[in-house]
Amino acid sequence: MIFWIFEQLDWELSVIVRYLYYICCGCLTTFLLLAMRDRMPCDQGRAFAVNGELSRGKTRGVGLLFILAYVTCSFVFLPLSWELTVLLLLIAASMITGYLDDAGTVPWSGLKKGLLDLGISLGAGLAAWGFYDGRLIIKGLFGKTEEQSFQVPAVLYILLATALVWGAINVVNCTDGVDGLCATLSVAALTGFAYVGGFAVAGSAVSIDKLSAAVTSGNTTLAAGMIMCLIPYLWFNASPSSMLMGDAGSRALGVLLAMLALRSGHALLFIPFCLVFILDGGLGLLKLALLRSVRIHILKNIRTPLHDHARKNLHWADAQTVFRFAVVQAGIIVLTLVLIASY
Repeated sequence: MIFWIFEQLDWELSVIVRYLYYICCGCLTTFLLLAMRDRMPCDQGRAFAVNGELSRGKTRGVGLLFILAYVTCSFVFLPLSWELTVLLLLIAASMITGYLDDAGTVPWSGLKKGLLDLGISLGAGLAAWGFYDGRLIIKGLFGKTEEQSFQVPAVLYILLATALVWGAINVVNCTDGVDGLCATLSVAALTGFAYVGGFAVAGSAVSIDKLSAAVTSGNTTLAAGMIMCLIPYLWFNASPSSMLMGDAGSRALGVLLAMLALRSGHALLFIPFCLVFILDGGLGLLKLALLRSVRIHILKNIRTPLHDHARKNLHWADAQTVFRFAVVQAGIIVLTLVLIASY
């Protein structure tokens, strides 16, 4: 591996490898997007989405490309542990299932996608328990005192972690309906996790050596690497877009965001850091679930996902929707960090 070569040369691994990793993520993503754009499937349009017909003919499923770049660069540049390997495999599995749906001529049924998501989520929940030891921190985000964390019983932790990953997959996926929205909100959330990762060492329960911990233990490196992959994608996805990430990208991003929260030990940070995701995509899922299960129709005058309500009912342009949603999410993240830091 690359880190081993630098170790033999006695160079500063924790700095050089990180920067090479970030540069490689951005460059490889750009190369793949340019080289593979004509070989990716085309969007068929979305019948029930606002302006869904405008997506017809656009390159779809390019989440396969930037997630592939991310996973490849992580394997090549970062010191591998079992924890990191499992994390990357979970992200890749979600990417593959999403891409197979993107590339299909007939969309997969909700049941099929739900079962696949559940399988990946359960695997993530089991992995989180095995590697992170069921640790949950409520206070002292920037501290490391053991008194501020507690152990969650195994079965409960696995169930909660599975639910978190499953929910993250679906709310992020539902938000991918406006040019630039999903990726922009992801960058905001990843920035929050990167900042937290710089202070609270993530995955401290994982048995990895000091060298690995210096490069990969914090969420900062992994979050920043994904941001570098999303930046080239956003160049092509800005309104009016020519490329769409599809389920291959949105579902994998959901897995990564949930796992970063679990990895840090501060799983509850997923709520403020991804609150716009939760409201935008989650309200629609809740509305549909209540209607189908108990025939209760909530939010009758609000179109879901909320980005469709903003465009159809409030008459916001796509760029306004993305910018305003991103401003709200960024403000929530900053406020959260300020409040926690004041403990």
